[in-house]
Amino acid sequence: MNKKTQKAAKKLIRLALKEDVGDGDITTNNIVPSEVRRKARMIAKEDGVVAGLIVAQMVFTKLDPSVVWNEVVHNGDRVKSGDVLVEFEGSYRALLTGERTALNFLQRMSGIATMSAKYADAVKDFQTVILDTRKTLPGFNKLDKYAVKLGGANNHRQGLHDMAMIKDNHIEVAGGISNAVKAVRSKIDHGIKIEVETTTLAQIQEAIDAGADIIMLDNMDNETMRQGVQLIAGRAKTEASGNITLERLREVAATGVDFISIGALTHSVRAMDISQRIED
Repeated sequence: MNKKTQKAAKKLIRLALKEDVGDGDITTNNIVPSEVRRKARMIAKEDGVVAGLIVAQMVFTKLDPSVVWNEVVHNGDRVKSGDVLVEFEGSYRALLTGERTALNFLQRMSGIATMSAKYADAVKDFQTVILDTRKTLPGFNKLDKYAVKLGGANNHRQGLHDMAMIKDNHIEVAGGISNAVKAVRSKIDHGIKIEVETTTLAQIQEAIDAGADIIMLDNMDNETMRQGVQLIAGRAKTEASGNITLERLREVAATGVDFISIGALTHSVRAMDISQRIED
């Protein structure tokens, strides 16, 4: 996890604990003596890919800086139901107060990593790379995209600031793909890529002629997509997008596209089932 992602995680943890704990855990603080320490473990309750252990650790460390954290597996590892993920020890109050917040992060991130692994595995026989999209949970962009990479997929642009994406509305305002590409190219750093969304072979040809770096083949059937890849012939990178399910994935990869972007990796994820158990 890089420094920017760690910074984002710390900010989210502060917000999450403020939201959940507020002025204090009135149940735990009035039952559990402050000096009591206990051991706990987190256990996978289904098969999947683990992501977010470091964030869970940060939650408990925020509540108790003396927490001892021993990971049995690591971020990005594939686990089976029943596997112990981490064993840790700390203030009993901290273990109880931080449990839900830590699991919320860990379960969501592991769900994203697990989903990403399924899509990446499906195209492992092809050169095609699976990408996420900007359809992340607001505020969780960096954590969601970190989890995607742990699952074996890759990141598209982080946001609107790091790659130009010319879509139908931009094309309409500019008066065509060529005009839109020229307008952007003349005002951005040379190292920034320009991607153009296309829906027809005619638009693909216009994007090629305009010098687009990446051409998105949006909501095309497999045959049109295959023709588009042949038309581009390596003059730009190709990205398939729109209504691409896991069942259709290999057929799309077989068209020869370089990338397939999948919004479902982050916007439709199901949290992985993980539990925390306090040891007797």
